[in-house]
Amino acid sequence: MANRYDPFRDVDRWLTNALRQVPSSPGMPLDLYREGESFVAKVDLPGVDPSTIDIDVEERTLTIRAERRKEQGEDVQWLSHERPTGTFARQLALGSGLALDRIEAGYADGVLTLTIPVAEEARPRKIQVSHTGTPTAIEQPAEA
Repeated sequence: MANRYDPFRDVDRWLTNALRQVPSSPGMPLDLYREGESFVAKVDLPGVDPSTIDIDVEERTLTIRAERRKEQGEDVQWLSHERPTGTFARQLALGSGLALDRIEAGYADGVLTLTIPVAEEARPRKIQVSHTGTPTAIEQPAEA
C-alpha cells in the first residue's frame, strides 16, 4: 500500500504546537463597539491599582498603560503563578471624525471604560431639499 506524502502535515503540526503555547488573550483584552454617537472601549484590567492607569492621546494614537504589581511577602512560597504582573500597554489607532478632546474614562470592577464621542462635524445629517418656483399645472383635455 502506497504511503501518501503530505508536505503540509509537519508544518501544520508545528504551527498547532506553537500556537498552543501562546497565551489565548493579550494582557489587556478589549471590547470595542459603537453606541449611539460614541465609541465605547472596555479593557479588562483586574487587580490593577487605578492610580497606575495612564491614558495618552497623541495625534490619532490612544495609548493605555497600567501596572499590576507583584504580590510579595517574606514568607510567600508560590505554588502557581499564572497571573501576569508588570506594566501593560495597548495602543489604538483612532480614525478621523472623533472628538479626541472629549474622551471620558472610568474604572470600575477591574474594567476600564473609555467613551470616545463622534465629532459633531462627522455626524450624519439630513439635508433638506428646497425647491423654488411655482408648480406647473398639467391641463387635462375636456371631456365631451
